[in-house]
Amino acid sequence: MQMRNFMIGVTALGMVGTASSAFAETWRFGLEETEGSVQYSYAEEFKKMIEEKSEGDITVQLLPYGSWGSNYTALYDAIQNGSIQIGFGSGFLGGTVPESQLMSLNFVMPNDQLQTAQILNSDEFLKSDPWQQSFRERDLVPLAALPEGYQVWTANKEIRTPEDMQGLQIRVMDNSLLRKTYQAYGASPITIAYGELYSALQQGQAEGNIQPVFAHENMGFYEVQDYMIFADQSQFIANLIGNLDWYEGLSDEQRQTLDTTLDEMVQKGHDIQTQFNTERLDTIKEKSDINIIKLTDEERAKFRELAKPVRQVYVDLVGERGKQSLDILLEQIKQSQSGNQDS
Repeated sequence: MQMRNFMIGVTALGMVGTASSAFAETWRFGLEETEGSVQYSYAEEFKKMIEEKSEGDITVQLLPYGSWGSNYTALYDAIQNGSIQIGFGSGFLGGTVPESQLMSLNFVMPNDQLQTAQILNSDEFLKSDPWQQSFRERDLVPLAALPEGYQVWTANKEIRTPEDMQGLQIRVMDNSLLRKTYQAYGASPITIAYGELYSALQQGQAEGNIQPVFAHENMGFYEVQDYMIFADQSQFIANLIGNLDWYEGLSDEQRQTLDTTLDEMVQKGHDIQTQFNTERLDTIKEKSDINIIKLTDEERAKFRELAKPVRQVYVDLVGERGKQSLDILLEQIKQSQSGNQDS
């Protein structure tokens, strides 16, 4: 009898374990970048927090660049169809969500990078109807924004003025607004796959490049360029997006876990990119003799004037909803800067 009761108890425990595992979920998290990047470090922290808060009921599987394919559209398609639940979309996302090109506009965001992160993740912007609907109509939902540091130009010649950029074959992501922006500066923008960019720069197929500092170091781009130019014209911003059906199917508890984690990740994401870009710039300086140029306010002003008309180009490209999102963003920036002055 005791043996029978023991076996019943073992069976019951086994059934509990089976039931518990049946409720466990795996969130597949697609990244545009490789290990050793800002996105990967952000995703590692996100994974840790989600798994701890859910007490093991949710597992986050990280899928860095290359594990889902080499074409960014494949990543966005996978998020749209739900085979990947969550992921990042940056400049290339403009082909899927045209309004997302708002993040590519130059000389719009505050100079304070934490302030940028806070505004982009505020309810007033992130949860605004025009921004949400831009994604939801494509079976996606915008969950957060991750500024990854200022975009830095590299070239094989000194660039201080738009005249210096005339005709420069500078690589940009496959984003019509970015092409318009660099055409306004006088350059001849071209698009090359991220994985092929090093050899393209090495062989002269591209004459310039635009990346955050950590990417220049992580991919070794600085090894095949002579100059790094800091114009502080725009930050590289990745949108964290989710599959719409997946998001709407989350339980109240899962939604709460996700929301609180993303709130905490605003500061953590800023700290991650700050550390990465600071340390990687030091590494570049140590390992190379690349010439580093920081544009003066007067030099930046010339590029800023050329960039202003591109805001209307953005509106013309994407329509009224894009204009509404831009207006909301500019208003939030204005209010934030006004508040800082008052304090």
